[in-house]
Amino acid sequence: MRIFGSERLEKVLSSLGMKEGEAIVHPWVNKSLERAQAKVEGRNFDIRKQLLKFDDVMNDQRKAIFAQRREIMEAEDLSEIVRDMRHQLIDDLVHEHMPPRSYADQWDIEGLTAEARTRLALDLPIAEWAAEEGVDQDEICARMERETDAFMAEKAEKFGQDAMRNIEKQILLQTIDAKWREHLVTLEHLRSVVGFRGYAQRDPLAEYKTEGFALFETLLESLRAEVTQKLGQIRPLTQDEQDALMKQYLAQNAPKRPATEEPAPPPSPSVPAPPAAPAVAVSLPGFDPTDRATWGNPSRNDPCPCGSGLKFKHCHGKLA
Repeated sequence: MRIFGSERLEKVLSSLGMKEGEAIVHPWVNKSLERAQAKVEGRNFDIRKQLLKFDDVMNDQRKAIFAQRREIMEAEDLSEIVRDMRHQLIDDLVHEHMPPRSYADQWDIEGLTAEARTRLALDLPIAEWAAEEGVDQDEICARMERETDAFMAEKAEKFGQDAMRNIEKQILLQTIDAKWREHLVTLEHLRSVVGFRGYAQRDPLAEYKTEGFALFETLLESLRAEVTQKLGQIRPLTQDEQDALMKQYLAQNAPKRPATEEPAPPPSPSVPAPPAAPAVAVSLPGFDPTDRATWGNPSRNDPCPCGSGLKFKHCHGKLA
């Protein structure tokens, strides 16, 4: 009532002498309450409707990424998907470092070579290719694709076709899950701040849709790059590495034996060990067990004045 009630209603309530917490039964007031309740419900409905529109943006992206994940789980051979990701990454790298309609002296050959070494795990002679006569961006892109395809085919032969297909599936699923979790956190942060765009006369929902779509495109690009990089870096273990891992595994899982103390060496016969001095109990001078005045003022943890060697609380202190 204080928020959605009119000023006229407040004057009416004050003129009728209504107090806080008192039941309102006047028909005029009842009609005003109905109108205020309708405003409240309408406002809450608009809020829920707006929140649902924001949720729809995330839900559309969730459907797309889950459909791709389901397709990967159901597929038996993912070599085509992995190759398309690798080729798309190469196209992006060439387009970034060798822009279209640019001259050869404007190409970033060193940057492209470093990116190929990092992302594709290959040291390609891109500088030599670029120095050839008549070589353009498309030719370099095609050569990079052929080199990476041959490199991955050789790696598949070393692993075995079945093992390589399983590796591709595991890496794809793990990368999608990790990237999607990061994307959800980013969308939540964007949603918490996008409402301030309204102060600049910009629609927060439209801004959220635009930036959310851009973030989703970034997610797909980073997914292609990370999957390609991980598949390029894996390699089968050598025999020495397998033996070292087996030794480490056996050492970690070996049954633990109880630690035993080594017996002390016997004393030398030429030098006899000195006998231990017996403990001598010394009582307090004038101590009388029947007269507490002769005990002094020992604390509970002090030695008993009788000279027994026990604490006072465990000896004569029990009787005190």
